[in-house]
Amino acid sequence: KSERIATLSQFIAEQLNENAQDAYRAGLLSKTDLMSDMVLEFPQVQGTMGKYYALHDGENENIAQALEDQYRPRFAGDALPEANIGCAVAISDKIDSLVGIFGINQAPKGDKDPFALRRAAIGSIRIIIEKQLDLDLSTLINKSIELFGDKLVNENTANDVLEFVMGRFRAFYQEQGISVDVIQAVLAKKPSAPLDFEKRIKAVTFFGELPEAATLAAANKRVGNILAKFDGELYQSFNTDLATEEAELDLAKIYQQINLKVAPLMADKNYQAALSELAQLKAPIDTFFDSVMVMSDDEAVKINRLTLLNEIRNSFFAIADISVLQ
Repeated sequence: KSERIATLSQFIAEQLNENAQDAYRAGLLSKTDLMSDMVLEFPQVQGTMGKYYALHDGENENIAQALEDQYRPRFAGDALPEANIGCAVAISDKIDSLVGIFGINQAPKGDKDPFALRRAAIGSIRIIIEKQLDLDLSTLINKSIELFGDKLVNENTANDVLEFVMGRFRAFYQEQGISVDVIQAVLAKKPSAPLDFEKRIKAVTFFGELPEAATLAAANKRVGNILAKFDGELYQSFNTDLATEEAELDLAKIYQQINLKVAPLMADKNYQAALSELAQLKAPIDTFFDSVMVMSDDEAVKINRLTLLNEIRNSFFAIADISVLQ
């Protein structure tokens, strides 16, 4: 386990541009104090004794501190690791436990969680978000699985662990007072990078307070229902030559103008600004639905209109499924 933690800690440190050698060394030493009589007698000082043993043996302070930080946070509201080396070891330890237990088909059931995997998952989420670490859970899980070699028997370990951790986001944000519909809107996208998840949560929360939000959420839901009943194939893009109504031309023109502004914002992951731009579609969308018969008798015209609506819906869905907002 120590060798796996060491290698995964090194991998994380490299992604964070931290000292990978220190991270590897800290991971390798992470469980050594468990062999001491002190920790055997007083288990609650595990990690803390590791720190002092390391300092006594001449290890540098970053490595020593990481040995204490590996168990943080121990409980809700507990302090996080002080430095990124400690974060790397703490995340590695938690991911290794999650992958190892799920890999042998011993996932928590009901309210039973003997290996504290829920705490490990939420701890990893907290560290990554609150320490602003640009890490992707899916990448870390797959790396951990690679390090286990042929020891795992569950072929769906990667998906099972990711789904389990994603499920903890709901509890994490509900404790902060975020409404369930906002969390569900973001979960629909399944962003596996916690920092990215956080940005989407903030953006959707902001969007939900805009006066345009309710109408646009309803419009997205309506479009989703219409498209669900359509079993044909949409066009690659909206064709203005097939447009017969002024309202659809106006909507297409305004959407195109807004989309030019949204594209660079999405590239920068500035989801709040992107949703602010997309909110301007409320008026032309309202006019479109009031004036245009989407399911036209002319098949080409109908598909063209559905294509436009799908493009608009996808622009919102690139951030979150706002159709679930209430």
